Amino acid sequence: MVLILTAIVFAAMGLVLGGGGAYLLSLGGSPFFVVAGVFFLLTALLLVMRKASALAVYGLFILGCLGWAIWDVGFDWWQLASRGGLVIVLGFLLLLPAVRRKLGPLHRRESGIAASVWPVALPVLVSLCVAGYSMTHDPYDKSGTLPMEVTDANPAYGGTMQDGEWHQYGRTPFGQRYSPLTQITPDNVATLKTAWTFETGDVKQPGDVGETTYQVTPLKVGDTLYLCTPHNWAIAIDAATGKQKWKYDPNVGLNPDRQHQTCRGVTYYADPQATAGAPCATRVYLPTSDARLIALDAADGKVCESFADKGTLHLEQGMKYNPAGYYYSTSPPVIAAGKIIIGGAVNDNYSTMEQSGVIRAFDVHTGALIWNWDSGNPDQTTPLPAGQTYTVNSPNSWSVFSVDEQLGLVYLPMGNQVPDQLGMNRSANVEKYSSSVVALDINTGKDRWVQQFVHHDLWDMDVPAQPVLLDLKRDGAIIPALVAPTKQGDIYVLDRRTGQPIIPVKELPAPGGTIPEDHASPTQPISELTFRPEKLQERNMWGITLLDQLACRIQFHELRYDGQYTPPSLQGSIIYPGNFGTFNWGSVAVDPERGLMFGMPTYLAFTSQLVPRDQVPPKKQDDKGSEQGLNRNDGAPYAVKMGPFLSPIGIPCQAPPWGTVAGVDLNTGKIAYQHRNGTVRDMTPLPLPFAVGVPGIGGPMITKSGVVFLGAAVDNYVRAYDLATGKVLWKGRLPAGGQATPMSYDLNGKQYVVQVAGGHGSIGTKPGDYVIAYTLP
Repeated sequence: MVLILTAIVFAAMGLVLGGGGAYLLSLGGSPFFVVAGVFFLLTALLLVMRKASALAVYGLFILGCLGWAIWDVGFDWWQLASRGGLVIVLGFLLLLPAVRRKLGPLHRRESGIAASVWPVALPVLVSLCVAGYSMTHDPYDKSGTLPMEVTDANPAYGGTMQDGEWHQYGRTPFGQRYSPLTQITPDNVATLKTAWTFETGDVKQPGDVGETTYQVTPLKVGDTLYLCTPHNWAIAIDAATGKQKWKYDPNVGLNPDRQHQTCRGVTYYADPQATAGAPCATRVYLPTSDARLIALDAADGKVCESFADKGTLHLEQGMKYNPAGYYYSTSPPVIAAGKIIIGGAVNDNYSTMEQSGVIRAFDVHTGALIWNWDSGNPDQTTPLPAGQTYTVNSPNSWSVFSVDEQLGLVYLPMGNQVPDQLGMNRSANVEKYSSSVVALDINTGKDRWVQQFVHHDLWDMDVPAQPVLLDLKRDGAIIPALVAPTKQGDIYVLDRRTGQPIIPVKELPAPGGTIPEDHASPTQPISELTFRPEKLQERNMWGITLLDQLACRIQFHELRYDGQYTPPSLQGSIIYPGNFGTFNWGSVAVDPERGLMFGMPTYLAFTSQLVPRDQVPPKKQDDKGSEQGLNRNDGAPYAVKMGPFLSPIGIPCQAPPWGTVAGVDLNTGKIAYQHRNGTVRDMTPLPLPFAVGVPGIGGPMITKSGVVFLGAAVDNYVRAYDLATGKVLWKGRLPAGGQATPMSYDLNGKQYVVQVAGGHGSIGTKPGDYVIAYTLP
């Protein structure tokens, strides 16, 4: 019976690999799977015939498979394992005495003498030796060391505050995510312990949209932390104990049309003209998912009714169309020169009649509109007269702004016009400002410069991250710089006065071949400092076994793929890097004293398929907002179906690493190191600690002592890294996904590091409501 069952298993493998391999070969793919199918079927036949030669045939196949795998991918353990793991497991099946005793001449079978193990055992042993060798090195690892000498002893942080404070999303208006604190060092960070844990009480609801996420970075002012939650509660916490001081719930409700239900932070403001202790002398401004901006008294959480309409600014004003749930603010606004400046998130690919992406500056005290900059109508920055509306669907800026008050500029990371994947009928202004960084005059709202990173964007490659400002030395001169991480993996380093590149940028040819109504840009820019991945090939397809790898190889050939910037298509296109981005809203962290950068490049391919309007199914009553799946593009000739490029069992089709950490010397523009980051512990049913390099979303934070803190990865840890080498120094297990950027503060001479753990809907990490502070014993 065991022999027959084994023969059936081998026959089934042969039919699947042979049949699927024949189809793959017809698509222009590898012939290996056809050959593998033949060997499996031949082995099955010989087993049925009870021939000992079945072992020799399969042993020969093991060696052939090993040779093919090494030729295909070298000595990359993770790719070798996917090619040979199942083959070796089935080899062990043939080594069972219950199988071998049934093979060979009749007189040997009758006497119970088993066929020799060596025809299979020796190839298995060779394969295991190769596997062991491949585990000792990583062909994708780049080791190196960043120079830790201080190059600027008095760096510009972009704001004045004590070293132990954290007053803005990126600590200061420059968005550096850099703490000047030094108590926690590479030598003692491994002794970090939990100081306190706070649970907000705002947990994911059954009626929430899929991307209900906890992305907040708390602020620390004096002895208080200020934060918001996914449903836009504002909360003040005692920085020493983690006890709640006050909570404000704006009652945003649930709306199934929201693509995002999140809050990345609140904005703190101390009125320099107010009497200390007076009501609303210090304020917390709360953006909400129902398009409001609410002013709260930082002392007690009460609404500051002198601001706007009894404390609430309604951001839908001036919009021609206002469908509920299509427009909201997920990021904290910035305050500069007495103005609070705010953008907004517009639902991707929902409709051609959505709200404008206008950026507006309001009086920070009264809420009166001072200027508006609409990228669809950029010259009219004075407040719109009554009855006039902003441009429908103009490119928006949903991420965090940076400010240089000395230069009088606010820097906007810009998105695209909806529908993101359809470029027909875009105006010249839309083409100019999409997927760029724009510098606006703080006082007038006029644009001073624009630097675009994708031409005629058909891929939703909006600039997702807060630009980071610092000063760099070049040829003995200090240059005010701006660092812009992008989804496509480029790091643009610009002179923030003019927008001109400091690190060179060039144009490269890009694929064409759009739908007839559209066109593609013949070239696209690339920075010399880039983390763009190499072009995918069939050999880069991955799987836990040969079976799902075969399925991914078939998908690879069925979809259109001409490299980066392959246009969306009716057949479906591979978009790599995908919409998730090499970098996203977590941005990067910089050390302004040393001119160093730390980031988390992520690599996930997506697919994008255009669906003609007459093939779009009716909207269902229980549909919920999402950037993945079918996005309807109401009013446009095509909908779009998007999502990660996954195997039939739900893992990425391209080989790992999917997530890394990297260090860059911005003084030279050179990448010093890049390492796999994170394990599959929370991606699999079993808690396996395999360091594959997993996706993540969130950002890093650097301390002056040379320690980097980062959660973000999907394996529910917060880690400390050595800035010099990128090596992990410590990790703390989180009770939920840590997809938020950490921060650090000092209180009474003790340094704390805070990580929010609440999960992220898009990547499926465990939801929660935790705020966790760590400190030294």
